[in-house]
Amino acid sequence: MHSLDLQVLHTAWQWRLQGHRVWLLTVMETWGSAPRQPGALAALRADGQLAGSVSGGCVEEDLMARVCRGEGVETLSFVRYGVSPEEAARFGLPCGGALRLLLEPLADVGWIDELLRCTAQHELVMRCLDLSTGKVTLEAGARGQAFMFNDQHLRAVFGPRWRLLIVGAGQISQAVAGMALTVDFGVVCCDPREEYQASWNVPGSVFSPAMPDDEAVAMTLDAHSAVLALTHDPRLDDMVLLEALKSPAFYIGALGSRGNTEKRRERLALFDLTAAQIDRLHGPVGLDLGGNTPGEMAVAIVAELIAVKNGVMLSQKKAGSWMPGRHSNYVPAE
Repeated sequence: MHSLDLQVLHTAWQWRLQGHRVWLLTVMETWGSAPRQPGALAALRADGQLAGSVSGGCVEEDLMARVCRGEGVETLSFVRYGVSPEEAARFGLPCGGALRLLLEPLADVGWIDELLRCTAQHELVMRCLDLSTGKVTLEAGARGQAFMFNDQHLRAVFGPRWRLLIVGAGQISQAVAGMALTVDFGVVCCDPREEYQASWNVPGSVFSPAMPDDEAVAMTLDAHSAVLALTHDPRLDDMVLLEALKSPAFYIGALGSRGNTEKRRERLALFDLTAAQIDRLHGPVGLDLGGNTPGEMAVAIVAELIAVKNGVMLSQKKAGSWMPGRHSNYVPAE
């Protein structure tokens, strides 16, 4: 699966190929509380069909009504909603919020085709829009680059800005991979066991039969990377942990009970890891949501992953669980 914004671009591209007039909507700025952040995309068709969203719904309804009345703009234009409390209430913007949108008529969509091709190969791509001419160029993107604009240009990065390495291709791993893809993680599953390789079926992810430690080294784990050891086999899980715990990866977790987590920590201490590095391990992995099916466990794992990425305190953990902050002074890299 693609991220929501990539889905919007794919839909806009299809609409143009079918001969429809299409506008791309970009959230440029928000004030107060807003449902979508700057850079979020939606696509609007001349007959009122919409892909994606830029607000809670009322702004989209107003834009659809405008184009259905024949008010579609022909050049790059800005529009602002919620400039007063009354208008904010009318358009469903909470807490007196406001937002400014860029309305961009799509003519040549060759850049969308190229962008989708590159992101399908797990490349990061920066879209550069000239606000005076409407011309779009593509450049190589980099992790950590944020959406930005000035009087001349708009720049936005597409592709997997966050990466997740999953060791193990079982049911839990497949459920985790599907969910992680929907929240903009590029997912790599690594499992050298032949009996598991044929069962991996998560469109949008990458499967590797390499040994876990080799895959971790090849990925060059950085502060936008996360690692999950989910095989229940210490011969595989411990291999990737030995590499991941020495890396800048922002999250490293392993499946297993609290007792098995303590035994794992004792095994890891026999190798060239410092106590501070071992203290980075999240275990048992996932928040305590009371679930025990593969799907429920996957929800708990991805929820913890998102919380750590966003710097949210992990309050929903089982007593005695090992995690950074509770047992050490480790602070994840930004």
